[in-house]
Amino acid sequence: MLLIYTEKITNRVKFTMGLYFRDILHVKYELTSDQQAFEAYDGPKMSYGKSPVKDELFLAAEHILFERKIKHIDLNFIDFEGIPAFFPVYNKLSALPFDPLAAGFYIVTRYEEYLPYKKDEYGRFSAKESIAFQKGFLHKPVVNIWATKIKKLLSERYANLEFNAPKYKFIPTIDIDAAWAYREKGLFRTFGGYLNALYHADFKGIAERTRVLAGTQNDPFDTYNFQLKIHRRYKLNPIYFVLFAEYGLNDKNIPFRNRKFQTLIKSLADHARVGIHPSFNSNFDFKRLKSEVERLSHVLNREINLSRQHFLMVQLPGTYRNLVNLDISDDYSMGFAAQPGFRAGICSSFRFYDLDLDTETKLRIHPFTYMEGTLKDYMNLSVNEASAVIKPLIKEVKEVNGTFISIWHNESLSNAHRWQGWQQLYEEMIQEAMVK
Repeated sequence: MLLIYTEKITNRVKFTMGLYFRDILHVKYELTSDQQAFEAYDGPKMSYGKSPVKDELFLAAEHILFERKIKHIDLNFIDFEGIPAFFPVYNKLSALPFDPLAAGFYIVTRYEEYLPYKKDEYGRFSAKESIAFQKGFLHKPVVNIWATKIKKLLSERYANLEFNAPKYKFIPTIDIDAAWAYREKGLFRTFGGYLNALYHADFKGIAERTRVLAGTQNDPFDTYNFQLKIHRRYKLNPIYFVLFAEYGLNDKNIPFRNRKFQTLIKSLADHARVGIHPSFNSNFDFKRLKSEVERLSHVLNREINLSRQHFLMVQLPGTYRNLVNLDISDDYSMGFAAQPGFRAGICSSFRFYDLDLDTETKLRIHPFTYMEGTLKDYMNLSVNEASAVIKPLIKEVKEVNGTFISIWHNESLSNAHRWQGWQQLYEEMIQEAMVK
């Protein structure tokens, strides 16, 4: 067991030690502020503070973990083994030239998102506002990298310290924003679709819609058989997130009362985990969110405990507080819509820490690495260009034994229209991700 000494054990200290040593490094540890007990302990030990106690591994501490307030911090950066690091320390006895615990806390809790920032068109914190993007390390899971460095330092000093090494994992996830392109839309929306296509002189679209509705052609968004076959072929356990909401400007799935839509969801739940995809409008209406979760729970006849926000709408701390209040246990929304990479600087799951309340919650956050729509729509990449982005990200996750989570949609697996070639890319991504 690793004994960690610090003069003051705050909620921030407890969370951060749990993040590094429980969630990432999987090592047994205890925290103490009893210096005499620490000195008497003859096993592996580490201190975190202003100065070392004796000859243990020592990390010099910045002050952020010993505070409760949220304030603007002028971050100073240094280069550490080719990657930007912040919160530099100037104690020669420190094992590292910066405070990885303070830096990890800052980026994982999304401290910068509690400060004033310029919102994007949907009211989100954008990738370009983040220090990771601005300093060029958004593509690096820096917290995992720093944790691995701490593990190395401990292992060199204490050869008998046992780490239950985490294993690399891959979790494919599918969002269902629109279960079908043409089917089951209802008379009003179907008629509106024809009018819109006619207005834009989209005669191919009119013909395709007609064939689908007549039953002579498969709906282009109906890629569920392909998904089932490929996931079974590679023995994968995907997670589906279903938009199950009232119709709105940014929420345009099949009506939730539609029997065929409900049957589809039940069939997905027979071979995969299914979670809620809270609507865009639910971000501003807790009752609406609660209703969506209850509806899906009723259809599946089971508790709903998984979630990913539609449009990746994460506004801290409100979005996550709402999920906590509905007993959602796991959320998969942590990532940027406009850029691939590691929004929270990490590729391991962690518990949501409510900075305003200075409290670690039970909600576990599972950061994703990229979304296919980011590559296609925000970055305007071709299939080959997208592949060149995906492969290095997978490599980054593998190198730190993290969890690689991708986001795709049933639409993007259609291999039709603007998604031609992307179905093949999905399988190539799976093959790359499956290689240990």
